[in-house]
Amino acid sequence: MHQKTPENLPAETAAISPVYVFLDFDGVTHPWGEAEDFRCLPLLESVLREYPETRVVIASDWRTLFSLTKLAARFAEDIRPRVVDCSPTIFPRNPNELYGLREREARQWLERRAPDAQWLAIDDAPGNWPTRPRLVLTDFKQGFTDEDAGRLRRMLDAFRAGEVQAEAAAG
Repeated sequence: MHQKTPENLPAETAAISPVYVFLDFDGVTHPWGEAEDFRCLPLLESVLREYPETRVVIASDWRTLFSLTKLAARFAEDIRPRVVDCSPTIFPRNPNELYGLREREARQWLERRAPDAQWLAIDDAPGNWPTRPRLVLTDFKQGFTDEDAGRLRRMLDAFRAGEVQAEAAAG
């Protein structure tokens, strides 16, 4: 499987409970429909650096086109070890199954890999994530902004303070 093992991660994060960040690309790391230049990724990475407990799981459709190694290569060298996996792909049988699809994929990943872990998502499509308190919703025309960075920090601070409880996979 793609997942990196704890021994590959930085030593300073060993005692901290990880928070998994399910990350979309289009509309987050760059505006949707524009150059796929990942222009917003440096800002996102700057927040991740402040929270060494974060681990990135790619939830973007890009995971169906590229290997984890190629996807992780988009990140700064110091962040790459924290890009630990890609979420599984669930293929909907009908249009009614599209709502909440990314969250179901994330929960399937969590159930298999880290059932009691904290998690959040960064995405520009609210229909992908019914659990809104765990979503940093970006504007697809702008990608990840300073305002989004503030929301992400507040969410991660709440996890650190124990204000958000891990929930059952069915949540």
